[in-house]
Amino acid sequence: MTAGFMRRVAGLRLVIIFLGLPCCGTLQLRAQGRGCASLEFDGEVEAGKSFRHSIDASHVFLLESIASGWIVRVLPAAGIRPVHDYAELATPPYRSPNPLLISTDFSFRAQDAIAWNPREFHFFTTPQQLAVATRAFEATEREPNRPAAGAALFPLLAQACKGELRITDARIAGGTADQSAMAATVASHFAQTAHTLETSAAPTGLGRIVMLRFRVRFHGAAAGTSR
Repeated sequence: MTAGFMRRVAGLRLVIIFLGLPCCGTLQLRAQGRGCASLEFDGEVEAGKSFRHSIDASHVFLLESIASGWIVRVLPAAGIRPVHDYAELATPPYRSPNPLLISTDFSFRAQDAIAWNPREFHFFTTPQQLAVATRAFEATEREPNRPAAGAALFPLLAQACKGELRITDARIAGGTADQSAMAATVASHFAQTAHTLETSAAPTGLGRIVMLRFRVRFHGAAAGTSR
C-alpha cells in the first residue's frame, strides 16, 4: 500500500469497523524506534488453517483463517485476547477493503486478493496505546456524525509500527466475475505475483484462495518515520 493511499485514508472520517500453524523462517530481531521490532520470516498456510509466529516477548503475529480467506492480526503473547487487536485499529480504513484482509470479501476475486501485493499494515505495541485507540474508536460508534469524537486516534496512527506482508506464491481457483472498481484501485500486481491456478474446482464468481506462501517483514520504525 502506498504512502499516498495511507494519507488519503488518514483523512477519512472514522466509521464502524468490520469485524496456528508455525512454519520455518529466518528470524532477526532488535528493538528500534518506539519499541518497533525489526524482524523477517517466511510462512505458508492453506485454506482453513491459521499461521502464528512470535514477534517478540510481548507480541504475536497471527494470519487468522476466516471463511473467505485470512486476516492479519497482532495479538498479545499472553493473557486475554482483546476485543480489538493491535493491528486492527492501527490500520485504516475500517469497514471496507483493508490491507489486513486477504480474502474474497467486498467483491474481491481470489486473483484480486493476491494481486494486492505487497500489503503494508501498522500496529500498536502497548496496552496503553490500544486502550486510547479503543476509547476513541468507540466514541465514533456513539457519535458517527461527529468526526472530532475519535480525534485521539489520529496521533496514535503516526506512532504505530510498520509491517509488510508480501505474497511469494499462491494457489487459487480464480473467480469468473468482472473485477470490481474497488478491487481495481489496489489489486495491480497479479502478473508479478507467483501463482498456480486450480482448474479442477467448479467455477464461482469470486473464486477461492487455496494456499499462500508469504514473507512478513517488520520495519523497525514507526509509521511517522521513513525507512
